[in-house]
Amino acid sequence: MYKYVKKLNYPIDIKKKDLRMAKYIITQLGGASGELGAALRYFSQKFSMPDDKGKALLNDIATEELGHCEMIGTMFEQLVKGASIKELEDAGLGSYFTDHGHAVYPIDASGVPFNAATFNSTGDVFANLSEDMAAEEKARATYENLIDLASDEDLIGPLLFLRQREVIHFNRFKELYDYYKKMYSKTK
Repeated sequence: MYKYVKKLNYPIDIKKKDLRMAKYIITQLGGASGELGAALRYFSQKFSMPDDKGKALLNDIATEELGHCEMIGTMFEQLVKGASIKELEDAGLGSYFTDHGHAVYPIDASGVPFNAATFNSTGDVFANLSEDMAAEEKARATYENLIDLASDEDLIGPLLFLRQREVIHFNRFKELYDYYKKMYSKTK
């Protein structure tokens, strides 16, 4: 079903260590509006879509979100590369280092680990798609905040790309929502 292409959706080559941004970026992996939650949300919800059109869209976007997890992990890894324990502690990443070293682990910017309770799969097509649109808007807003905090163009480029993908996903979910509204209004 899946074919892994060993290439990121957008090239990432961050040359400057930036532990402050690493601490913020990781929220887009494990935070409430992060990519891991989005991937699992859409994958779970696809099973209750009423037709193949909905199932395919949710599966496609879930798969893309996994690629975004890889991008966030790559950014984090490049931002902390070569950091000393002292630098990590000074950046507020001492407790992170204690548990995970320089590894990538899904947490939010406050250090709270990923929890699947941050998303829902109700079985109701309209509730699910409304949640999906809201999730994409929250992720877009988070990316905009990260862009505002960043100063390195090597980091801003991938963040802009990811922000734009959130807008596209919102639009795709809205199209599907409208399609089902029209379809179900004809049956009543």
